[in-house]
Amino acid sequence: MLRVPRHELHKQPVTRNTQPTTRNSMKYYVLAGEASGDLHASNLIKEISLIDKQAQFRGFGGDLMEKAGMTVLKHYRDMAFMGIVPVIMNFRTIRNNFRFCEEDMLAFQPDVLILVDYPGFNLRMAKFAKAHGIRTFYYISPKIWAWKEQRVHKVKAYVDDLFAILPFEAEFYRKYVYPVNYVGNPLLDAILEKKTVPDFPKFWAENKLPEKPILALLPGSRKAEISVLLPTMLEAAAQFPEYQCIIAGAPNMGVEFYSPFMKGSQVPVIWGRTYEILTHSRVAIVSSGTATLETAIMNVPQVVVYQLTPNWLFKYLKKFFLKTRWVSLVNIILGREAVAELIQSDFTLKNVVNELKKILHNPENEKRMLADYHDMMIKLGEPGASKRAAVLMVGKLNLQKK
Repeated sequence: MLRVPRHELHKQPVTRNTQPTTRNSMKYYVLAGEASGDLHASNLIKEISLIDKQAQFRGFGGDLMEKAGMTVLKHYRDMAFMGIVPVIMNFRTIRNNFRFCEEDMLAFQPDVLILVDYPGFNLRMAKFAKAHGIRTFYYISPKIWAWKEQRVHKVKAYVDDLFAILPFEAEFYRKYVYPVNYVGNPLLDAILEKKTVPDFPKFWAENKLPEKPILALLPGSRKAEISVLLPTMLEAAAQFPEYQCIIAGAPNMGVEFYSPFMKGSQVPVIWGRTYEILTHSRVAIVSSGTATLETAIMNVPQVVVYQLTPNWLFKYLKKFFLKTRWVSLVNIILGREAVAELIQSDFTLKNVVNELKKILHNPENEKRMLADYHDMMIKLGEPGASKRAAVLMVGKLNLQKK
């Protein structure tokens, strides 16, 4: 596939192609706006490529999608604006991203637009695609069952087919008379592919670490959440000197970003080896999000934390907009509290330390958590989600072309 040099991407709108696409050579425009989306979209692209040998991929995403064969026009690290203030401050950039995407998609004339989570951007693009007769698939539903449930009406209006990855999502959409395709969770594929038996001497040696048990910190993949969560995470970890602390580094963020929040501590940051870190960890403090589910699949006890929106504003938003009792995917899937959630005002040094003590100093608590993980795995089902989604997508597109 022809690749555009990264520094030239923003200058490279495609030339409009008025020739019809053959059944065996389809065009896919894929939009992902964060690290987890990059991972799952890349695996989907790989599976589609095995079925549709001449497939062409173009869109917004990350390094993994580019490696899988997609021409990446804008990187997700330049699109991840969270919170009211960052969105307002970057309004012009966000608006330009929309315009660029709209113009480029019309020029490319894809057979389908594939959206991966990231609802703030993607639902607008779904509306645009609908208005221009472009078929739209949504892979990995926006979490509208937890937040901003009214977005379900936009999904019904603008999305032709939704491919859900969580077992309760089909039931949620059924309430709105909107059938979805449940394909299973792609994290199972991504993790089981890399999961290995722990080799502590090798891991310690490769990363120049002392021979001590590991307390992992997963502070997220966005700058705003890392800057808020990491300092307290480090303070809590320091209360357990018998453990060494390791930070799982976010893609495309160097050590210079982490340094100001580490207050001189020499905690190592390791990039690109999150699953290896978890494989060798005794316990983890994890930012709420996809990482909580990854940690559970890796069978590592955890404390879930999050704090971003001002507490007074969060209380207002939670009262009127948050539709679930829990925020971590582990608890939501199980329908009960399997892992402790320290969210907003509950995210304090004292609370994090207390929850870590419950895991590390009380074997019964750890045993219960691991048993809950086992129940969660049963609910998630079998691996192979990426392949199932690809087969369904290509099949639907080929059926349309007949």
